[in-house]
Amino acid sequence: MLRRMTDAWSLAREAAVAAGVRLEPLRTVADAEAIGDVILATWGEQPIGTEVVRALAESGNEPYGAFDDELLVAFVLGWAGVDADGLHVHSHMLAARPDRRHAGVGYALKLAQRAQTLDHGIHTVRWTFDPLVARNGYFNLAKLGAVADRFERSFYGEMADDLNRGDRTDRLTARWDLDLEPGARRVPPARVVLRRNGNGPARDQGSAGDVPALAIEVPPDYPELRDRDPTLAARWRDAVADAIDDCIARGFVATAFDRERSAYVFEPGGR
Repeated sequence: MLRRMTDAWSLAREAAVAAGVRLEPLRTVADAEAIGDVILATWGEQPIGTEVVRALAESGNEPYGAFDDELLVAFVLGWAGVDADGLHVHSHMLAARPDRRHAGVGYALKLAQRAQTLDHGIHTVRWTFDPLVARNGYFNLAKLGAVADRFERSFYGEMADDLNRGDRTDRLTARWDLDLEPGARRVPPARVVLRRNGNGPARDQGSAGDVPALAIEVPPDYPELRDRDPTLAARWRDAVADAIDDCIARGFVATAFDRERSAYVFEPGGR
């Protein structure tokens, strides 16, 4: 695999220019209030107090923001943490105002977080994401080049925000190795173990043959499906959780996202 060759901050700033934003650290009370505005526009609630943002900045975990002139349009927020694999940064929130989503702003902010983390001598970032949201799977695994090596059902318990209300908060945990160039891994041939059969999920218990990788298909637009047919969405929630549990139990890691198929690809080990 490629080692890091390109200056991390150069990559972040180039991405910011392409997205039409300016990257800045967020430290002040005014910055914290602006973060609250973005949270409100994203989740419909304001769960983080200004004192938390100030404490993060003071402790060396300052959030980064993307500005259009003087307006904060998006931010990324996290902190240093320790787990069984050692020191990492836990990236807790990445959010953009609705009219600035899917325009490269989030990518620029993740690259800024990567550069900031490397400046601190830390080489791994982790975060959680909903495996049913295909666009997040593509962004995390294909766009950034992270893998997902952990899974937990109802990770956050019941949540009351606009995006998660009434749904089980199942989460994959991403692991982003910052010493590699950001970008997609090769999507290997894979045997599909959960497929879309019409609108519903169907398990495939066939033989793997000579194909070591396993694929789990997910709905291309789960939020739309959940709004349209909550019962079918719940079936997908359970089926995907069962399939991921099986993969993780076998020592497989999600290493790629096949956008054309709308499927996670799991491989043994994945490092």
